[in-house]
Amino acid sequence: MTIFQELESEVRCYCRTWPVVFDRASGSRLYDEDDRPYLDFFTGAGTLNYGHNNPLLKRPLIEYFTDDRVIHSLDMFTVAKRDFLSAFDELILRPRDLRYRVQFPGPGGANAVEAALKLARKATGRSDFICFENGFHGMTLGCLAVSGSDARRAACGEHIALAHRLPFDRRADDLCDDFSLLDRALAGELGHERPAAVIVEAVQGDGGVNVAGSDWLRGLAIRCRSHDVPLILDDVQMGCGRTGAFFSFEESGILPDIVCLSKSIGGYGLPLALTLIREDLDVWEPGEHTGTFRGVDPALVAGTAALRAYWSDDALQRRSLRRAPLIMAALQTVCHDTPGESISARGRGMVHGLAFERAEQAAHVSAAAFELGLLVETCGPGNDVVKLLPPLTIGDDDLHEGLDLLVQAVLRTC
Repeated sequence: MTIFQELESEVRCYCRTWPVVFDRASGSRLYDEDDRPYLDFFTGAGTLNYGHNNPLLKRPLIEYFTDDRVIHSLDMFTVAKRDFLSAFDELILRPRDLRYRVQFPGPGGANAVEAALKLARKATGRSDFICFENGFHGMTLGCLAVSGSDARRAACGEHIALAHRLPFDRRADDLCDDFSLLDRALAGELGHERPAAVIVEAVQGDGGVNVAGSDWLRGLAIRCRSHDVPLILDDVQMGCGRTGAFFSFEESGILPDIVCLSKSIGGYGLPLALTLIREDLDVWEPGEHTGTFRGVDPALVAGTAALRAYWSDDALQRRSLRRAPLIMAALQTVCHDTPGESISARGRGMVHGLAFERAEQAAHVSAAAFELGLLVETCGPGNDVVKLLPPLTIGDDDLHEGLDLLVQAVLRTC
């Protein structure tokens, strides 16, 4: 592995947690170059909801490549884009009575969020944003400005934008939050102007698998609407079925003004991002927000295949919702059966976390899991949570094996 150490930047991260050279992948498993298998409960930070090299998505891609079809198109019209938009409208938007314009802002989630922030400023003529503690929206400057992690923002070296952080749904911790602070912020009564937008996650992934209650999300949406402040819902990691429904906000019944999607919307792990815009907010002038890799047509092909394979009916959603209580029960058993350690379980759908009172224990559990052949990452403000993101398509045997390996990792370290 000397070539990586000699040439690759010190910024590299995940390879330090999992110091092997991976070579191939299939379904819910990665294999290193010595052919040792690892159950993947990381899935590219939520990019591989449909697993590795899913054959239902691979076949259309192989055909597309072998037929010499368009690969790169910026924002030109292509058959691949038409097929994707048709499938997205037919299977996702119309069944939910959603009337969004679809913007292709670039290849990643940060592109989707940056476009949303920029558009909100243009549409409202205002500059400030309201965001939430422990939120995470990407690593570019604008995204970091509205993220809640001081450690993430520290790399920028200075104050980077006008963003005001408020407490995330504290009722999840049985603390009183009557929206009084939010009401004052939305009205511009906290020493700053009325905001251009509010940005929120229905489930904070990087922030520690913090689940917002439906009542809190509805209260937030009602207040944004009453103050004429656009609500941006960042669904980059929790969209595409991670919480059960396609969008993480569906359970609450809210209707965000702008929605950011990426990661698994590309189906096969290919780069694709969408910014969904309420029709009257689509005030862009042609070419006002551009990017070289807005049109990665193989990602559109894989994304279309994923939509048709998994969202033509509700089978995947029902399976995820059926598995959620099984995963939670396994985690709660770990919490109860681990002597001398304060651990709590949290999550929704197919995203869950084990939160440790002693933050260092999460890293120990992740390392022990790796030694046992399971990939799980840590998250949260102190990296105190072990996060589980298994593929939505994982088989029952692999799911139970992964949970068993996690239990063993906890017992080894606590």
